[in-house]
Amino acid sequence: MPGAEAEPPNPAPASERAAFFRQSGWLMIANIGGGMLMWLVHFLNKFLPEGEYGIFGTLLSVVMLLPTIPLQMVFAQQTAKAIATDRIGELSNLIRRAWAGTLVIWLVGVVALVLLQGWILQNWHLTQATGLWITMVAVLLSIWMPIFWGVLQGQQNFLWLGWSMLSNGIGRLTVSSLAVMVLYHLGARQKLVPGSYAAGMLIGVVAGLGLAVAFSVWQTRRLWTTPIVRSDWRSLSRQVVPLLLAFFGFQVLFTADTLFVKSYFSEQQTDFYVSAGTLSRALMWLVGPLAAVMFPRLVQSAAKGEKQDLMGLVLLGTGILAAVGAIGLSLVGPFVVKLVYRASFIQGAAGLLPWYAGAMVPLSVANVLLNNLLAKPSSKGPLGASVFSLSVLYAFALTQWHGSLVQVLQVVCLFNTVLLAICAWFTWREKRDGTVSAIGV
Repeated sequence: MPGAEAEPPNPAPASERAAFFRQSGWLMIANIGGGMLMWLVHFLNKFLPEGEYGIFGTLLSVVMLLPTIPLQMVFAQQTAKAIATDRIGELSNLIRRAWAGTLVIWLVGVVALVLLQGWILQNWHLTQATGLWITMVAVLLSIWMPIFWGVLQGQQNFLWLGWSMLSNGIGRLTVSSLAVMVLYHLGARQKLVPGSYAAGMLIGVVAGLGLAVAFSVWQTRRLWTTPIVRSDWRSLSRQVVPLLLAFFGFQVLFTADTLFVKSYFSEQQTDFYVSAGTLSRALMWLVGPLAAVMFPRLVQSAAKGEKQDLMGLVLLGTGILAAVGAIGLSLVGPFVVKLVYRASFIQGAAGLLPWYAGAMVPLSVANVLLNNLLAKPSSKGPLGASVFSLSVLYAFALTQWHGSLVQVLQVVCLFNTVLLAICAWFTWREKRDGTVSAIGV
Protein backbone atom coordinates (compact mmCIF):
# COMPACT_ATOMS: atom_id res chain seq x y z
CA MET A 1 0.00 0.00 0.00
CA PRO A 2 1.22 3.53 -0.70
CA GLY A 3 2.69 5.19 2.39
CA ALA A 4 2.93 1.91 4.27
CA GLU A 5 6.28 1.23 5.85
CA ALA A 6 7.96 -1.68 4.13
CA GLU A 7 9.01 -4.57 6.31
CA PRO A 8 12.74 -5.27 6.27
CA PRO A 9 13.50 -8.36 4.30
CA ASN A 10 14.73 -11.45 6.10
CA PRO A 11 18.44 -12.09 5.73
CA ALA A 12 19.18 -14.24 2.74
CA PRO A 13 20.56 -17.71 3.46
CA ALA A 14 23.77 -16.71 1.68
CA SER A 15 24.20 -13.74 4.04
CA GLU A 16 23.56 -15.96 7.03
CA ARG A 17 26.17 -18.44 5.86
CA ALA A 18 28.63 -15.62 5.15
CA ALA A 19 28.17 -14.23 8.66
CA PHE A 20 28.53 -17.72 10.13
CA PHE A 21 31.80 -18.36 8.31
CA ARG A 22 33.11 -14.88 9.12
CA GLN A 23 32.42 -15.35 12.83
CA SER A 24 33.68 -18.93 12.79
CA GLY A 25 36.81 -17.83 10.94
CA TRP A 26 37.63 -15.11 13.46
CA LEU A 27 36.93 -17.40 16.41
CA MET A 28 39.04 -20.11 14.79
CA ILE A 29 41.92 -17.63 14.38
CA ALA A 30 41.55 -16.47 17.98
CA ASN A 31 41.16 -20.01 19.31
CA ILE A 32 44.16 -21.31 17.39
CA GLY A 33 46.17 -18.15 18.14
CA GLY A 34 45.41 -18.29 21.85
CA GLY A 35 45.99 -22.03 21.86
CA MET A 36 49.30 -21.65 20.06
CA LEU A 37 50.44 -19.03 22.54
CA MET A 38 49.57 -21.38 25.40
CA TRP A 39 51.20 -24.25 23.52
CA LEU A 40 54.40 -22.22 23.16
CA VAL A 41 54.62 -22.35 26.95
CA HIS A 42 55.53 -26.00 26.51
CA PHE A 43 58.73 -24.98 24.71
CA LEU A 44 59.95 -24.01 28.16
CA ASN A 45 60.24 -27.70 29.05
CA LYS A 46 63.74 -27.62 27.54
CA PHE A 47 64.85 -25.44 30.45
CA LEU A 48 63.16 -27.54 33.15
CA PRO A 49 64.74 -30.27 35.28
CA GLU A 50 63.32 -33.76 34.76
CA GLY A 51 59.93 -34.24 36.36
CA GLU A 52 59.02 -30.53 36.51
CA TYR A 53 57.11 -30.64 33.23
CA GLY A 54 55.07 -33.61 34.46
CA ILE A 55 54.21 -31.71 37.66
CA PHE A 56 53.12 -28.69 35.63
CA GLY A 57 51.04 -30.86 33.30
CA THR A 58 49.33 -32.62 36.20
CA LEU A 59 48.44 -29.43 38.07
CA LEU A 60 47.29 -27.86 34.81
CA SER A 61 45.04 -30.88 34.28
CA VAL A 62 43.30 -30.05 37.57
CA VAL A 63 42.32 -26.72 36.01
CA MET A 64 41.37 -28.44 32.75
CA LEU A 65 39.12 -30.91 34.59
CA LEU A 66 36.97 -28.15 36.09
CA PRO A 67 33.47 -28.03 34.57
CA THR A 68 34.36 -25.07 32.37
CA ILE A 69 32.71 -26.49 29.25
CA PRO A 70 29.32 -27.15 30.90
CA LEU A 71 29.37 -23.76 32.63
CA GLN A 72 30.11 -21.95 29.38
CA MET A 73 27.43 -23.85 27.48
CA VAL A 74 24.81 -23.22 30.17
CA PHE A 75 25.45 -19.47 30.12
CA ALA A 76 25.66 -19.41 26.33
CA GLN A 77 22.26 -21.10 26.19
CA GLN A 78 20.65 -18.89 28.84
CA THR A 79 22.08 -15.68 27.36
CA ALA A 80 20.97 -16.51 23.82
CA LYS A 81 17.51 -17.45 25.08
CA ALA A 82 17.20 -14.36 27.32
CA ILE A 83 18.13 -12.03 24.44
CA ALA A 84 15.70 -13.77 22.08
CA THR A 85 12.81 -13.56 24.60
CA ASP A 86 13.74 -10.18 26.19
CA ARG A 87 14.37 -11.55 29.71
CA ILE A 88 17.62 -9.75 30.51
CA GLY A 89 16.65 -9.17 34.17
CA GLU A 90 16.38 -12.91 34.79
CA LEU A 91 19.76 -13.42 33.11
CA SER A 92 21.31 -10.73 35.33
CA ASN A 93 19.97 -12.55 38.39
CA LEU A 94 21.46 -15.84 37.18
CA ILE A 95 24.89 -14.33 36.46
CA ARG A 96 25.15 -12.61 39.84
CA ARG A 97 24.06 -15.70 41.77
CA ALA A 98 26.46 -17.91 39.82
CA TRP A 99 29.32 -15.48 40.44
CA ALA A 100 28.70 -15.44 44.20
CA GLY A 101 27.87 -19.15 44.41
CA THR A 102 31.07 -20.26 42.69
CA LEU A 103 33.09 -18.10 45.11
CA VAL A 104 31.48 -19.89 48.06
CA ILE A 105 32.17 -23.30 46.51
CA TRP A 106 35.79 -22.29 45.89
CA LEU A 107 36.21 -21.29 49.55
CA VAL A 108 34.95 -24.74 50.55
CA GLY A 109 37.59 -26.17 48.19
CA VAL A 110 40.27 -24.11 49.93
CA VAL A 111 39.28 -25.63 53.27
CA ALA A 112 39.35 -29.11 51.70
CA LEU A 113 42.86 -28.47 50.34
CA VAL A 114 44.07 -27.48 53.81
CA LEU A 115 42.76 -30.78 55.19
CA LEU A 116 43.93 -33.02 52.31
CA GLN A 117 47.17 -31.28 51.37
CA GLY A 118 49.44 -34.01 52.77
CA TRP A 119 47.56 -36.81 51.01
CA ILE A 120 47.61 -34.98 47.67
CA LEU A 121 51.32 -34.26 47.91
CA GLN A 122 52.07 -37.90 48.63
CA ASN A 123 49.75 -39.39 46.00
CA TRP A 124 50.92 -37.03 43.22
CA HIS A 125 54.57 -37.30 44.24
CA LEU A 126 54.91 -33.58 44.93
CA THR A 127 57.53 -32.18 47.29
CA GLN A 128 56.01 -28.76 48.00
CA ALA A 129 52.56 -27.22 48.19
CA THR A 130 53.29 -23.90 46.44
CA GLY A 131 52.10 -25.20 43.08
CA LEU A 132 48.90 -26.49 44.65
CA TRP A 133 48.00 -23.09 46.09
CA ILE A 134 48.77 -21.27 42.87
CA THR A 135 46.58 -23.84 41.15
CA MET A 136 43.75 -22.94 43.54
CA VAL A 137 43.89 -19.31 42.35
CA ALA A 138 43.82 -20.58 38.76
CA VAL A 139 40.81 -22.73 39.70
CA LEU A 140 38.81 -19.70 40.86
CA LEU A 141 39.55 -17.75 37.69
CA SER A 142 38.86 -20.85 35.59
CA ILE A 143 35.40 -21.11 37.16
CA TRP A 144 34.59 -17.47 36.50
CA MET A 145 35.99 -17.37 32.96
CA PRO A 146 33.48 -19.80 31.35
CA ILE A 147 30.57 -17.98 32.96
CA PHE A 148 31.43 -14.76 31.15
CA TRP A 149 32.73 -16.49 28.03
CA GLY A 150 29.34 -18.18 27.87
CA VAL A 151 27.61 -14.79 28.12
CA LEU A 152 29.81 -13.44 25.31
CA GLN A 153 29.04 -16.53 23.23
CA GLY A 154 25.31 -16.24 23.87
CA GLN A 155 25.45 -12.56 22.87
CA GLN A 156 27.23 -13.71 19.70
CA ASN A 157 29.91 -11.19 20.65
CA PHE A 158 32.57 -13.33 19.03
CA LEU A 159 34.88 -10.35 18.50
CA TRP A 160 35.56 -9.92 22.22
CA LEU A 161 35.30 -13.62 22.95
CA GLY A 162 38.19 -14.04 20.54
CA TRP A 163 40.22 -11.23 22.10
CA SER A 164 39.65 -12.70 25.54
CA MET A 165 40.98 -16.04 24.29
CA LEU A 166 44.05 -14.35 22.83
CA SER A 167 44.71 -12.41 26.04
CA ASN A 168 44.68 -15.69 27.97
CA GLY A 169 47.47 -17.02 25.77
CA ILE A 170 49.46 -13.78 25.78
CA GLY A 171 49.42 -13.51 29.57
CA ARG A 172 50.29 -17.17 30.09
CA LEU A 173 53.24 -17.20 27.69
CA THR A 174 54.71 -13.85 28.79
CA VAL A 175 54.62 -14.44 32.55
CA SER A 176 55.58 -18.14 32.33
CA SER A 177 58.61 -17.26 30.21
CA LEU A 178 59.72 -14.56 32.63
CA ALA A 179 59.25 -16.89 35.61
CA VAL A 180 61.28 -19.72 34.03
CA MET A 181 64.05 -17.32 32.98
CA VAL A 182 64.36 -15.97 36.52
CA LEU A 183 64.29 -19.45 38.08
CA TYR A 184 66.77 -20.78 35.52
CA HIS A 185 69.29 -18.12 36.48
CA LEU A 186 68.65 -18.67 40.19
CA GLY A 187 69.04 -22.41 39.73
CA ALA A 188 72.46 -21.90 38.17
CA ARG A 189 73.65 -20.40 41.46
CA GLN A 190 71.73 -22.45 44.00
CA LYS A 191 69.66 -25.61 44.18
CA LEU A 192 65.92 -24.93 43.89
CA VAL A 193 63.21 -26.89 45.63
CA PRO A 194 61.60 -29.42 43.20
CA GLY A 195 58.38 -27.99 41.84
CA SER A 196 59.65 -24.39 41.71
CA TYR A 197 59.63 -24.26 37.91
CA ALA A 198 56.14 -25.76 37.74
CA ALA A 199 54.94 -23.15 40.25
CA GLY A 200 56.47 -20.36 38.16
CA MET A 201 54.72 -21.57 35.03
CA LEU A 202 51.45 -21.80 36.95
CA ILE A 203 51.80 -18.12 37.85
CA GLY A 204 51.74 -17.53 34.10
CA VAL A 205 48.53 -19.55 33.86
CA VAL A 206 46.98 -17.33 36.55
CA ALA A 207 48.08 -14.16 34.72
CA GLY A 208 46.50 -15.31 31.45
CA LEU A 209 43.25 -16.32 33.13
CA GLY A 210 43.13 -12.99 34.96
CA LEU A 211 43.36 -11.05 31.70
CA ALA A 212 40.72 -13.23 30.03
CA VAL A 213 38.29 -12.80 32.94
CA ALA A 214 38.85 -9.03 33.08
CA PHE A 215 38.10 -8.60 29.35
CA SER A 216 34.96 -10.75 29.43
CA VAL A 217 33.56 -9.26 32.65
CA TRP A 218 33.91 -5.73 31.22
CA GLN A 219 32.40 -6.58 27.85
CA THR A 220 29.32 -8.25 29.41
CA ARG A 221 28.69 -5.58 32.04
CA ARG A 222 25.46 -4.40 30.36
CA LEU A 223 23.84 -7.76 31.03
CA TRP A 224 24.95 -8.43 34.61
CA THR A 225 24.41 -4.83 35.82
CA THR A 226 20.78 -4.81 34.63
CA PRO A 227 18.28 -4.73 37.55
CA ILE A 228 17.45 -8.33 38.41
CA VAL A 229 14.12 -10.04 37.90
CA ARG A 230 13.15 -13.11 39.89
CA SER A 231 13.76 -16.34 38.00
CA ASP A 232 11.69 -19.51 37.83
CA TRP A 233 14.38 -21.78 39.28
CA ARG A 234 12.41 -24.98 38.77
CA SER A 235 12.03 -24.31 35.05
CA LEU A 236 15.64 -23.18 34.86
CA SER A 237 16.90 -26.37 36.48
CA ARG A 238 15.06 -28.46 33.90
CA GLN A 239 16.94 -26.61 31.17
CA VAL A 240 20.32 -26.45 32.88
CA VAL A 241 20.83 -29.84 34.56
CA PRO A 242 20.95 -31.89 31.33
CA LEU A 243 23.53 -29.47 29.91
CA LEU A 244 25.66 -29.67 33.03
CA LEU A 245 25.57 -33.46 33.07
CA ALA A 246 26.23 -33.87 29.35
CA PHE A 247 29.02 -31.33 29.00
CA PHE A 248 30.66 -32.35 32.28
CA GLY A 249 30.74 -35.92 30.97
CA PHE A 250 32.21 -34.62 27.72
CA GLN A 251 34.89 -32.70 29.59
CA VAL A 252 35.87 -35.75 31.66
CA LEU A 253 36.35 -37.71 28.43
CA PHE A 254 38.41 -34.81 27.06
CA THR A 255 40.77 -34.18 29.98
CA ALA A 256 40.70 -36.74 32.81
CA ASP A 257 43.20 -39.20 31.35
CA THR A 258 46.25 -37.10 32.29
CA LEU A 259 45.39 -37.22 36.00
CA PHE A 260 45.16 -41.01 35.90
CA VAL A 261 48.45 -41.28 34.01
CA LYS A 262 50.18 -39.16 36.67
CA SER A 263 48.96 -41.56 39.36
CA TYR A 264 50.00 -44.78 37.60
CA PHE A 265 53.15 -43.95 35.61
CA SER A 266 56.63 -42.56 36.22
CA GLU A 267 57.56 -38.89 35.86
CA GLN A 268 59.31 -39.52 32.53
CA GLN A 269 56.34 -41.43 31.09
CA THR A 270 53.98 -38.69 32.29
CA ASP A 271 56.15 -36.12 30.50
CA PHE A 272 55.79 -38.12 27.26
CA TYR A 273 52.03 -38.40 27.70
CA VAL A 274 51.51 -34.71 28.54
CA SER A 275 53.49 -33.66 25.47
CA ALA A 276 51.49 -35.94 23.14
CA GLY A 277 48.22 -34.79 24.71
CA THR A 278 49.10 -31.12 24.32
CA LEU A 279 49.71 -31.55 20.60
CA SER A 280 46.65 -33.75 20.01
CA ARG A 281 44.18 -31.55 21.88
CA ALA A 282 45.17 -28.75 19.51
CA LEU A 283 42.75 -30.42 17.06
CA MET A 284 39.91 -29.18 19.26
CA TRP A 285 41.25 -25.63 18.91
CA LEU A 286 40.89 -26.08 15.17
CA VAL A 287 37.35 -27.47 14.97
CA GLY A 288 35.74 -26.26 18.21
CA PRO A 289 34.83 -22.75 16.96
CA LEU A 290 32.44 -24.17 14.36
CA ALA A 291 30.23 -25.67 17.07
CA ALA A 292 30.75 -22.62 19.33
CA VAL A 293 29.29 -20.26 16.71
CA MET A 294 26.53 -22.70 15.80
CA PHE A 295 25.21 -23.21 19.35
CA PRO A 296 23.79 -19.75 20.24
CA ARG A 297 22.30 -19.43 16.75
CA LEU A 298 20.41 -22.68 17.24
CA VAL A 299 19.27 -21.66 20.73
CA GLN A 300 17.90 -18.30 19.52
CA SER A 301 16.23 -19.90 16.51
CA ALA A 302 14.56 -22.50 18.74
CA ALA A 303 13.40 -19.80 21.19
CA LYS A 304 11.84 -17.81 18.31
CA GLY A 305 10.38 -20.87 16.62
CA GLU A 306 12.59 -20.43 13.57
CA LYS A 307 14.31 -23.15 11.58
CA GLN A 308 18.09 -23.16 11.33
CA ASP A 309 19.93 -25.69 9.16
CA LEU A 310 23.55 -25.39 10.24
CA MET A 311 24.29 -28.74 11.83
CA GLY A 312 24.96 -30.66 8.62
CA LEU A 313 27.41 -28.06 7.37
CA VAL A 314 29.23 -27.86 10.71
CA LEU A 315 29.30 -31.64 11.06
CA LEU A 316 30.87 -32.08 7.62
CA GLY A 317 33.46 -29.34 8.19
CA THR A 318 34.37 -30.67 11.63
CA GLY A 319 34.74 -34.25 10.42
CA ILE A 320 36.99 -33.29 7.51
CA LEU A 321 39.18 -30.89 9.52
CA ALA A 322 39.55 -33.29 12.45
CA ALA A 323 40.40 -36.29 10.25
CA VAL A 324 42.91 -34.36 8.12
CA GLY A 325 44.43 -32.82 11.25
CA ALA A 326 44.80 -36.21 12.96
CA ILE A 327 46.45 -37.76 9.90
CA GLY A 328 48.76 -34.78 9.51
CA LEU A 329 49.73 -34.81 13.17
CA SER A 330 50.46 -38.54 13.02
CA LEU A 331 52.76 -38.00 10.03
CA VAL A 332 54.61 -34.87 11.16
CA GLY A 333 54.36 -35.57 14.89
CA PRO A 334 57.97 -36.72 15.36
CA PHE A 335 59.25 -33.51 13.74
CA VAL A 336 56.97 -31.34 15.89
CA VAL A 337 58.02 -33.17 19.06
CA LYS A 338 61.67 -32.72 18.11
CA LEU A 339 61.08 -29.00 17.55
CA VAL A 340 59.19 -28.35 20.79
CA TYR A 341 60.46 -30.89 23.29
CA ARG A 342 63.76 -32.32 24.42
CA ALA A 343 65.40 -35.08 22.39
CA SER A 344 64.50 -37.69 25.03
CA PHE A 345 60.79 -37.06 24.34
CA ILE A 346 60.86 -37.95 20.65
CA GLN A 347 60.50 -41.72 20.77
CA GLY A 348 58.11 -41.82 23.71
CA ALA A 349 55.78 -38.99 22.69
CA ALA A 350 55.81 -39.60 18.92
CA GLY A 351 54.69 -43.20 19.42
CA LEU A 352 51.61 -42.00 21.31
CA LEU A 353 50.54 -39.33 18.81
CA PRO A 354 48.64 -41.54 16.31
CA TRP A 355 46.52 -42.97 19.13
CA TYR A 356 45.96 -39.63 20.83
CA ALA A 357 45.20 -37.71 17.62
CA GLY A 358 42.90 -40.49 16.45
CA ALA A 359 40.96 -40.32 19.72
CA MET A 360 40.23 -36.63 19.11
CA VAL A 361 38.36 -37.29 15.84
CA PRO A 362 35.24 -39.04 17.26
CA LEU A 363 35.30 -36.62 20.20
CA SER A 364 35.25 -33.61 17.84
CA VAL A 365 32.35 -34.97 15.80
CA ALA A 366 30.45 -35.94 18.96
CA ASN A 367 30.88 -32.36 20.19
CA VAL A 368 28.94 -31.03 17.17
CA LEU A 369 26.09 -33.50 17.67
CA LEU A 370 25.98 -32.75 21.40
CA ASN A 371 25.80 -28.99 20.79
CA ASN A 372 23.02 -29.49 18.25
CA LEU A 373 20.97 -31.71 20.56
CA LEU A 374 21.32 -29.51 23.64
CA ALA A 375 20.45 -26.29 21.79
CA LYS A 376 16.84 -27.52 21.44
CA PRO A 377 14.24 -26.71 24.13
CA SER A 378 12.94 -30.28 24.47
CA SER A 379 13.91 -32.36 27.50
CA LYS A 380 17.43 -33.77 27.26
CA GLY A 381 17.49 -35.59 30.61
CA PRO A 382 18.19 -39.03 29.11
CA LEU A 383 21.00 -37.61 26.96
CA GLY A 384 22.64 -35.85 29.90
CA ALA A 385 22.33 -38.94 32.09
CA SER A 386 23.77 -41.16 29.34
CA VAL A 387 26.85 -38.99 28.72
CA PHE A 388 27.48 -38.51 32.44
CA SER A 389 27.16 -42.25 33.09
CA LEU A 390 29.61 -42.93 30.25
CA SER A 391 32.15 -40.60 31.87
CA VAL A 392 31.82 -42.48 35.18
CA LEU A 393 32.43 -45.78 33.38
CA TYR A 394 35.37 -44.18 31.61
CA ALA A 395 37.00 -43.13 34.88
CA PHE A 396 36.47 -46.63 36.27
CA ALA A 397 37.96 -48.20 33.12
CA LEU A 398 41.11 -46.10 33.46
CA THR A 399 41.61 -47.48 36.99
CA GLN A 400 41.43 -51.03 35.63
CA TRP A 401 43.25 -50.91 32.27
CA HIS A 402 46.49 -48.96 32.39
CA GLY A 403 49.16 -51.55 31.65
CA SER A 404 50.86 -49.12 29.27
CA LEU A 405 50.37 -45.62 27.92
CA VAL A 406 49.08 -47.08 24.67
CA GLN A 407 46.50 -49.13 26.58
CA VAL A 408 45.31 -45.94 28.30
CA LEU A 409 44.85 -44.32 24.89
CA GLN A 410 43.01 -47.38 23.61
CA VAL A 411 40.53 -46.89 26.45
CA VAL A 412 40.29 -43.18 25.49
CA CYS A 413 39.61 -44.09 21.84
CA LEU A 414 36.97 -46.65 22.79
CA PHE A 415 34.98 -44.33 25.05
CA ASN A 416 35.18 -41.37 22.66
CA THR A 417 33.76 -43.63 19.95
CA VAL A 418 30.98 -44.77 22.28
CA LEU A 419 30.18 -41.11 23.01
CA LEU A 420 29.88 -40.48 19.27
CA ALA A 421 27.56 -43.49 18.95
CA ILE A 422 25.34 -42.21 21.80
CA CYS A 423 25.09 -38.72 20.26
CA ALA A 424 24.40 -40.20 16.82
CA TRP A 425 21.62 -42.38 18.22
CA PHE A 426 19.92 -39.46 20.01
CA THR A 427 20.24 -37.37 16.83
CA TRP A 428 18.67 -40.14 14.73
CA ARG A 429 15.87 -40.58 17.27
CA GLU A 430 15.15 -36.83 17.30
CA LYS A 431 14.97 -36.74 13.50
CA ARG A 432 12.76 -39.83 13.45
CA ASP A 433 10.37 -38.36 16.02
CA GLY A 434 10.31 -35.06 14.13
CA THR A 435 9.48 -36.82 10.88
CA VAL A 436 6.70 -38.84 12.51
CA SER A 437 5.25 -35.69 14.09
CA ALA A 438 5.41 -33.84 10.77
CA ILE A 439 3.35 -36.45 8.92
CA GLY A 440 0.81 -36.61 11.72
CA VAL A 441 1.33 -40.20 12.80
